[in-house]
Amino acid sequence: MLVLSCARPVYPTLSLSPSRPKCTAIRSSLSNVHPFVPEVAKAADSLSSEFRGVDNLVACNSSRVLKAFQNAGVGSHHFAGCTGYGHDEAGGREALDQAFAEIVGAESAIVRSQFFSGTHAITCALFAFLRPGDELLAVAGAPYDTLEEVIGKRDSHGLGSLKDFGVMYRELPLAEDGGLDWDVLTSALRPYTKCALIQRSCGYSWRRSLSVEEIGRAIKIIKMQNPNCLVMVDNCYGEFVESIEPPMVGADLIAGSLIKNPGGTVAPCGGYVAGRKKWVDAAAARLSAPGLGVDCGSTPGDIMRAFFQGLFLAPQMVGEAIKGTFLVAEVMASKGYKVQPLPRVPRSDTVQAVQLGSRELLLAFCEAVQRSSPVGSFTKPVAGTTPGYASEVIFADGTFIDGSTSELSCDGPLREPYAVFCQGGTHWTQWGLVLGDVLKSL
Repeated sequence: MLVLSCARPVYPTLSLSPSRPKCTAIRSSLSNVHPFVPEVAKAADSLSSEFRGVDNLVACNSSRVLKAFQNAGVGSHHFAGCTGYGHDEAGGREALDQAFAEIVGAESAIVRSQFFSGTHAITCALFAFLRPGDELLAVAGAPYDTLEEVIGKRDSHGLGSLKDFGVMYRELPLAEDGGLDWDVLTSALRPYTKCALIQRSCGYSWRRSLSVEEIGRAIKIIKMQNPNCLVMVDNCYGEFVESIEPPMVGADLIAGSLIKNPGGTVAPCGGYVAGRKKWVDAAAARLSAPGLGVDCGSTPGDIMRAFFQGLFLAPQMVGEAIKGTFLVAEVMASKGYKVQPLPRVPRSDTVQAVQLGSRELLLAFCEAVQRSSPVGSFTKPVAGTTPGYASEVIFADGTFIDGSTSELSCDGPLREPYAVFCQGGTHWTQWGLVLGDVLKSL
């Protein structure tokens, strides 16, 4: 009987005889082949302890997802699409919303293909909270570039930013260590501060991403000043990176994209808002219309199946992406580049930033990633203006789903300090292969 060990699998081997010299030659050849360049191989070998920790996280989160699917009674009848108004969709929407809400520890959730980006979902959540005369307070420094026109920090040309509707905006700078400025936060709220925005991931800022524990601490400080101040967490890139999510520590709403972590590299589009039911309903009314809320919206084809399957796979895919961040940090730091997060420290999102220092090196890094991608490897990424971004940006995303950063990708704004932001990865070994080309190009 063959006995298998989780730590070190045992596989059956062929018995070689003198009459089969070709097999011996093949085995000898394979034993001398290593897919990674020496720097990457050395880094991968040194990260066994960190990788084991990630595997434990994956098991914990997978258990949570499985239980939620079982509690929602997910069945194949939930995978059918619907057309027109989308009234008859066999209960798939309800089951998906229920499972998602349980997974993130929320009262309610809306998971829809009609959200076409994380920015769109976050916008619906902010408009659910805020009314003329209210103030939005960003407590983690400047928000991600694509929210600037939503807020009105950058001119939206009268297209309906929060500023256009009379909502005021203020932001708290980060502390010197790149984290939240706790001293300033303790007295930051004003009487008309209606919503505090916490961005979990670093965005395009050279700062630490926030752990759920830090988010919980910030929420306590905010609620102590005003229990009625609502807290909105931009959860993009953070889902399943820890064993808990922001609603479990008091966030009123979270929002994000399904072509990032929770889509598991399978969801072809969509986003979500989750949290307290009253405010999820209000966000749903912004997506659709007051009175329609969560009850309408067609979902054609097999998108529902992809949403369920992607969500089930998400903990594993996020685990692979986290391993990729460890590997990128280890290799690039060994070459003298500044990295954020630092090598081998706990992760709070799936983003790994590398400070390259020049436009030329940023372009070279992204070009190498594109060459090593499964889709569009023959194309050369070119920096340019992109809707929602203030600076020129370069993207390398040879992905099966357009813009899917849960698959392996990287991007960065063409501005100081010329940092590239790496994210995603269906398997960490792809980052190992990509890094070989990156090192040759820098």
